[in-house]
Amino acid sequence: MTTSMTRIARRPDAFMVPRAVEGSAGRFVVDATWGTIFPMELAPGVRTVGELEVIRHIERGLPLVDTRRPEYLPEGTLPAAVSIPHTETTVRLDEFDPGVETVVFCNGPQCAATPDSIEQLLAAGYPADALLYYRGGIHDWVTLGLPLVA
Repeated sequence: MTTSMTRIARRPDAFMVPRAVEGSAGRFVVDATWGTIFPMELAPGVRTVGELEVIRHIERGLPLVDTRRPEYLPEGTLPAAVSIPHTETTVRLDEFDPGVETVVFCNGPQCAATPDSIEQLLAAGYPADALLYYRGGIHDWVTLGLPLVA
């Protein structure tokens, strides 16, 4: 069976990070019109993880990399995350430790930054089993009421 789905057209004022509704704690406005939806499995051996796995990863003090461009950082990032923009992945390979599992994330399931970083890392010989893809990214993190840090 083949299914054809058409997404809502991109809004000219699209925004990537959900915005809090002022005066209404826990409510967010989400723009669903930007980006391209990426698959759950980006590459063989790269494991996709959810929020509970990311929280455990943070609690264990393991590496967490925000692959978004620097202009998104003022809106916040996940606690303990280090910024290595996808546009700098290959020139900053020495900042990734292939012996330690690293969570990589971006704005969410329709953001191309992490898929791009993972593609670059794998092409450079980085082991797939050392990469954990947090597909939900900032989008899901925020909409689940989890904290961001500046």
